Amino acid sequence: MSNIEKSYQLAKEAYAALGVDTDKAMQALDNLSISIHCWQGDDVAGFENAGSLSGGIQATGNYPGKARNGEELRQDLDKLFTVVPGKNHKINIHAIYAETDGENVSRDELQPKHFQKWVDWAKERGLGLDFNPSYFSHPLSENGTLTNKDENIRKFWIEHGKRCRKIGEYFGKELGKKCVTNFWIPDGYKDIPVDRYAPRALYKDSLDQIFADKIDSKYNVDAVESKVFGIGVESYTAGSHEFCMGYAIKNNKLLCLDAGHFHPTEVISNKISSIFLYMDELLLHVSRPVRWDSDHVVILDDELNAIAQELVRGDFLSKTHIALDFFDASINRVAAWAIGTRNTMKAVLTALCEPTQMLKKFENEGDFTSRLAMLEELKGYPSSAVWDYYCETRGVPVREAWLAEIKQYEKDVLSKR
Repeated sequence: MSNIEKSYQLAKEAYAALGVDTDKAMQALDNLSISIHCWQGDDVAGFENAGSLSGGIQATGNYPGKARNGEELRQDLDKLFTVVPGKNHKINIHAIYAETDGENVSRDELQPKHFQKWVDWAKERGLGLDFNPSYFSHPLSENGTLTNKDENIRKFWIEHGKRCRKIGEYFGKELGKKCVTNFWIPDGYKDIPVDRYAPRALYKDSLDQIFADKIDSKYNVDAVESKVFGIGVESYTAGSHEFCMGYAIKNNKLLCLDAGHFHPTEVISNKISSIFLYMDELLLHVSRPVRWDSDHVVILDDELNAIAQELVRGDFLSKTHIALDFFDASINRVAAWAIGTRNTMKAVLTALCEPTQMLKKFENEGDFTSRLAMLEELKGYPSSAVWDYYCETRGVPVREAWLAEIKQYEKDVLSKR
């Protein structure tokens, strides 16, 4: 018996005393689907060669080895899956990752065929694909997209959205896994506006036109994502939380809560239970803000644990689409993926090992002393031993052993780009 297995047996006994079956917790984690964002691998550059990032997005750093095309990006993702457990994951791609074989294809002309290489690759690996229209880093996005006062420009972006929903539907049909197509726009003002209503009215009308096309929800579901501010739109964004929440509830769309898209002291974990009173499903973008929406690599911090706890305690896991959204160009990009994905899965596993019914019993009986005492004691329980055993039995490196594999990949592949 290995030390990993010995530690797991001790952990299993400790949790069993609380009424928790750690084997069942690991089986539940097998069903978890994380939508891993492709844009960490190339700093949100995409394949259009459209120039620098815009729309409040900024990737800082210049670590060597950045993916320069679809083949390299998918190669890096393949490497990622050698150090990340789970067989039910998805890859999240933006419209700017179309591969057009040298043809100049405008964003309002995109078709499923421009993403066929992604589909073929995902199908071979049993992965699903999620999708996002790209309303940034484009000459026609500088003065607004779906809120643009120029009707011709607004129509361009409306058509882009319509095309993207069709592409998402194609992904779902081809791969047998429902695609989530998420809408976020960077439209807003740097300084204080006089008329906050008009841009939002245009945004609502644009979304109404985009969603008027019938798409089979068996293959594609739509989401709208809010943001409190961004670089260059510090004072006002048309797609505020209230706008997106209202639109999603009224129009039966998913609401996307991004961990970095709120005020610096506002967290999304506290919003989840409220949303599920009015919605059947939810989209989460798991990220890490540092004083602002800086999209740092996800770490195992209090908020990540709180998000996982909310999903497990409320029995919301099966109703929640979990996606990652961060981009760090200052460190090894594949390592950044691995850190964020492994941490997210570890947080969920730790929450699955919590004696939820015991804690709820204390709460319902008004025994807040026991509730607080147990919540504190659980912080010292050996959830890491369960995670280590999970990784070992699922055929991926245990603890920091994954880092050596990524370092070797950097030496063999990334450093030669």
